Amino acid sequence: MESELKDMNPNPPSSSKEDRPLLKSESDVSAAIEELDKKFAPFARTDLYGTMGLGPFPTAEKVKLAVAMVTLVPVRFILAMSILLLYYLVCRVFTLFSSPYRGEEEEEEEGGGVVQEDYAHMGGWRRVVIVRCGRFLSRVLLFVFGFYWIPESCPDRDSAADSSPKTSSSEIAENGETDKEEPERPGVIVSNHVSYLDILYHMSASFPSFVAKRSVGKLPLVGLISKCLGCVYVQREAKSPDFKGVSGTVNERVREAHRNKSAPTIMLFPEGTTTNGDYLLQFKTGAFLAGTPVLPVILKYPYERFSVAWDTISGARHIIFLLCQLVNHLEVIRLPVYYPSQEEKDNPKLYASNVRRLMATEGNLILSDLGLGDKRIYHATLNGNLRQLRVFHQKEE
Repeated sequence: MESELKDMNPNPPSSSKEDRPLLKSESDVSAAIEELDKKFAPFARTDLYGTMGLGPFPTAEKVKLAVAMVTLVPVRFILAMSILLLYYLVCRVFTLFSSPYRGEEEEEEEGGGVVQEDYAHMGGWRRVVIVRCGRFLSRVLLFVFGFYWIPESCPDRDSAADSSPKTSSSEIAENGETDKEEPERPGVIVSNHVSYLDILYHMSASFPSFVAKRSVGKLPLVGLISKCLGCVYVQREAKSPDFKGVSGTVNERVREAHRNKSAPTIMLFPEGTTTNGDYLLQFKTGAFLAGTPVLPVILKYPYERFSVAWDTISGARHIIFLLCQLVNHLEVIRLPVYYPSQEEKDNPKLYASNVRRLMATEGNLILSDLGLGDKRIYHATLNGNLRQLRVFHQKEE
């Protein structure tokens, strides 16, 4: 990767006294960006707003954005902040006088890699209120963002069972034993990852726990909400010699959710990063190490003007453009619970690969071997080429 990055690096040498671009003309830079978009297709934006959401914008689109900026954006922003504050207050009130759950071992020491501190294990009516309010307000927030209706489809369980090596629920149904034996509970929900909006949808659908950076738990408003979700907080480095790691903590949560109906379900994005929504990257094995059944969910965001995929675009620009859209679209495909065969339980890579192929087939997604490292190369090189374009524009002016 390093050699590839050096070959593709468009930045001029620091020792140069003048800004001498490596590419000779603006057309050369545009062609280089086109080539990049083809090579790193899973991360390329193909909507009307262009690469990194920088345009160029048609005149009609500029007018629409200008009108939306003074009408839709202020109203939606105020409503969104009001909903966030309301739910924070709900969480604050219903967690009063309660201590957060810290698991069997508290790993909050300096240098610890994983921290568990949540209110998701809190039982009783207060937990019910937190979950129901969270699901309802998450759906209201999606409505405010323009997702007025979200169609959900559930492919035929029998056809899905044919695509997987083993689906015990269908076998039970065929044998007429549904009343005698209850299907196993999935230990984890797995989904493709397109945008931060994915989290809002899953909160509205099942209110699961997520893996998040430790800093999220300390954010105003969002920090307490993440604790009510039961997030597993991750830090970059671990100095403790007996540190069990992210995968160990996640495995415990997956097994707990599988065994205990009252335990919070955990939600994982096995791709490890976002795509433009048309592709499915290689799956990491974290969600499959425990060998428990998984529930695959596929999210698709059809668009005409602006793609809500969070790739090559800044967070602020993305939110503004999202709020400017009168209508946004989300379609959900909920596959049957996938029950692994013994071979898959013994081989997490095989298990992950089979679930990935099933999701790609059912969701009409393109399989890609690229990953987070390739995405970083793409972003770095793309930023360099865009700097070259700015140099040409400044010279023309």
